[in-house]
Amino acid sequence: MIIVGAGPAGLFAALEVAQSGLRALIIDRGGDVHERGSLTHKKNSADGSEKIEWISGVGGAGIFSDGTLNLRPDIGGDLSEYTKDQEEAWSLVQYVDDQFLIYGAPEEILRPDAEEVEFLKRKAAATGATFIEIPQRHIGSDKAFELIQNFRDTLIGKNVEFLLRHHVEGLIIDQEKCRGVICENGKRISSQAVILAPGRAGSSWMEALAAEIGLKARHGPIDIGVRVEVPKIVMEPVTKINRDPKFHIRTRTYDDFIRTFCTNDGGFVVKETYNDYVGVNGHSFKGKISSNTNFAFLVRVELTEPIENTSQYGRSVALMATTIGGRKPIIQRLGDLRRGRRSNQARISRNYLKSTLTDITPGDISMALPHRIVTDILEGLDILDTIIPGVASDSTLLYAPEIKYYAMKMEVDARMQTSIKRLFVAGDGAGLSRDLINASATGVLAGKGVVSILR
Repeated sequence: MIIVGAGPAGLFAALEVAQSGLRALIIDRGGDVHERGSLTHKKNSADGSEKIEWISGVGGAGIFSDGTLNLRPDIGGDLSEYTKDQEEAWSLVQYVDDQFLIYGAPEEILRPDAEEVEFLKRKAAATGATFIEIPQRHIGSDKAFELIQNFRDTLIGKNVEFLLRHHVEGLIIDQEKCRGVICENGKRISSQAVILAPGRAGSSWMEALAAEIGLKARHGPIDIGVRVEVPKIVMEPVTKINRDPKFHIRTRTYDDFIRTFCTNDGGFVVKETYNDYVGVNGHSFKGKISSNTNFAFLVRVELTEPIENTSQYGRSVALMATTIGGRKPIIQRLGDLRRGRRSNQARISRNYLKSTLTDITPGDISMALPHRIVTDILEGLDILDTIIPGVASDSTLLYAPEIKYYAMKMEVDARMQTSIKRLFVAGDGAGLSRDLINASATGVLAGKGVVSILR
């Protein structure tokens, strides 16, 4: 059988299939692990030839992430939607975590102290916010390559094949069943079943394919916001309790949902380059530490009629920010944003807090992001400042845009099978997950689904 996508969802799906004795072929448009590892010390080429390697290939886009495993079934998705109950969802998380340990994840679980968690919950509740307690395992961006290499080698030892640098353009559909895939050169590869796990970078491809073959799907929400950078010492009272703390906030003016996400303690803000726009993200490493901490601060956006396409809306925001930033992320001091003035190079240079990303354009985020989202960010940071004093300092740095696409959510049955027989989906690109653990778990479920109909 064929799996499209070599990210966590695709790798875990292949593991389930291989362990049952079936053969699997993983197809991905990116490169192998060692090829992608060399990019950690290189910038994107002028012609964009390396862009695909940042977001595609063995390990998926997550191989360049912080590598934090959130060990809950309701963070980064909701696995109980696809399991019979919460107990099974938690068991699935445990199974995925056990596999990560086998391939090299560190033994230590970052589990918050109960009294400290209660303190944070109480402090957050006093402001109308919520602190989400999460046991976590931190791999680190620099250790992820070794882990994925081990995973890949194990799969090859179980007769899983990889067809890399190949782009799947379509599917072979016959009598309402999926019979294989069609690659960009017209090459047709037949299969008894197909799992589509293209990852977040493949969400647009997945959406176009769904429309072409008539897959049942619906638009999900999107998160739009900024990457916030503060002195490491400001966040330490919280990151010592939980390395990647999750705060959920409702803003005053619009009652919108805004959250912290992907906190990188002692980390670095990084630029992400896509086909026609740029964005930002954050990394942290086991062996390299900065004096700053960064996190995403994201507003949830849901659209109804007449426009429901949240991906298209998010892309339009990203394009505007990219234009204003001259194809570089925009950086602005929080104090300048509050006062309605642009941050210029002089203000950034004399700022107390120094940026960990240098490929940036000082500017005005309010010219790039919608007014409602900017208002939410300002109000949300003020609320967060009451929980973590210093977060909303004038010297705090904001980078834009940070946008999280969650793709169209494919409709699936209990086996992760779509409305087309023998076509299964998993992971972020199918709108079923939003983090490493949930993506991996949906891959497990899709793999089991394939095995259930082929064995």
